[in-house]
Amino acid sequence: MPVLTTRALNRATLARQLLLERADMPVFDAVSHLCGLQAQEPQEPFTGLWSRLHAFDPAALDALMTGRRVVRTHLMRRTVHLLTADDAVAWRSRHDAMLRQRVLGVYRRELAGVDLGELAAAGRAVLADGEPRSMPELARAVADHWPDPGPRALGEVLVAALIPMVQLPPRGLWRARAGVRYLPLASWLGRAADPPAPEGADPVGEVLVRRYLAAFGPAATADLRAWSGLAGLPAAVAAMRGELVAFRDERGRELLDLPDAPRPDPGTPAPVRFLPAFDNALLGYHDRGRIVDDAHRGLSVAGERVVLVDGRVAATWDVDADAVSVTPLRGLSRADRADVAEEGRALASFLSDGESDRVRIAASPR
Repeated sequence: MPVLTTRALNRATLARQLLLERADMPVFDAVSHLCGLQAQEPQEPFTGLWSRLHAFDPAALDALMTGRRVVRTHLMRRTVHLLTADDAVAWRSRHDAMLRQRVLGVYRRELAGVDLGELAAAGRAVLADGEPRSMPELARAVADHWPDPGPRALGEVLVAALIPMVQLPPRGLWRARAGVRYLPLASWLGRAADPPAPEGADPVGEVLVRRYLAAFGPAATADLRAWSGLAGLPAAVAAMRGELVAFRDERGRELLDLPDAPRPDPGTPAPVRFLPAFDNALLGYHDRGRIVDDAHRGLSVAGERVVLVDGRVAATWDVDADAVSVTPLRGLSRADRADVAEEGRALASFLSDGESDRVRIAASPR
């Protein structure tokens, strides 16, 4: 198999993630192409899309959420994602078992002896009036029947596993500060999640493989599992292997890809990019070495926002008093610092609606 160097993988990842050059595509198409954006921090997807799209307007994403074409829901890895409504409907059932297992992994003791089918039915009965509820409100509404687990365990298993739910706007809208209120996916969209496939077939798994590789490939099956949280996708990979191409990375792992997906020349210049907390360009892999050094691997799961220089994580960033504050993780050349400052000024202007373009870059570590 041909070997792809770490730099070649980096440039392929940047191209698939719309980070090698900003894309001219509608916001809906970008959310779809990226297989959603991780969104437990409600404002972070706006920065993620700003870094990927020309002339990104937050109002366009707001309109998609209020127009019910994009939803906030628990899916991959049991984390909140911003997804197209079509993908949420098509993919939810394939994730049901994983979502349930992950909640039980946290609350197995509290939920021991609880009939989850009965609990789900009780939750649906409460929600049948069409009134949005917070997780504590929903938990309290069923707690008379299940007083022992406690509201946190009841609420988590209901909203993140047993009932496909949507977090309603204004949660997640640009600059909005709003608590989390839920409705069932079927109530909000007027259509229920697609039913599971017949035993022995995994058409959704095959779709997930293709879509993942288009947005994240070339990648190993372990990367696919780390992104989705699903353990059963090797069967889907096996069923479609004939339509994929294979490579190896410098560690010897097999990498799969779509034949015609972009794999740019490793020497392609990569611009500075500011990524939001929990960006899937980092979290979407088991082996994140294509974009971040092992020494800094934990930054992504810790919720640090990072700066890419020459395609790799080179700094963290935050906002302090309308200024973008950058903390280098390694030495930056004078040209690198100038490029970081230029992109940082543009980001500061975006985040402040044009009121500030201030950037502060700390000294590089010795």
